[in-house]
Amino acid sequence: DKTRTDMADNLRKAVTSLTEVVFPASRSAREGQQHHALRAGTEYVTNLPLQMALYFNVFYFPLWLISSIITLEAKYTALTTLYRIIIIAALVVMTMVELIRLYLGYLGNLTEKVPELAGFWLLTLLLQLPLVLFLLFNEATIILPLERAMNIVMSLFVLFEVIIGYFAIQIMVNHQVAKFHLQQFHNLENIGAHEGHEFEDNTNHTA
Repeated sequence: DKTRTDMADNLRKAVTSLTEVVFPASRSAREGQQHHALRAGTEYVTNLPLQMALYFNVFYFPLWLISSIITLEAKYTALTTLYRIIIIAALVVMTMVELIRLYLGYLGNLTEKVPELAGFWLLTLLLQLPLVLFLLFNEATIILPLERAMNIVMSLFVLFEVIIGYFAIQIMVNHQVAKFHLQQFHNLENIGAHEGHEFEDNTNHTA
């Protein structure tokens, strides 16, 4: 359990560091979250288009996986040994990545956590997008009509999530930075008001 916790912490730190490189403002937002609790009643920045895409993606993925397995079985004997291994490996990797990235996408978008949402975006851009495009455009894999149709829809999901996810992260980072600065402003106001009351009390006691 301790090893798993350490691995999860290290992975989170790595994603956070990479997020700070891609989205520099996220460092200020993260520091603000560490030092100040967010004020209640503030504006939510959960991205609705991204959430809708994730919602439909969750239901579409099992259909895509089943159709991919069926088409692989149908053309298995016609494939070379190399492409049999490649396609099976691609499907296994895509399945694992899809489960992880959809979870991170839901968690990051609904709870407004930048590292989780950035992890979702990076997995989508660096792993899922290249793999689905490989299955869609590599004619050496003997693409069947059903397979092509399912991969086109899957690629549209992934492309949309890459594009809208980038803007969702930017908006979320900027919003959290703004809330951090607003919290600092309110803290300064509270300090000023407290000092003013103390000054009045001291003046009254002196009088």
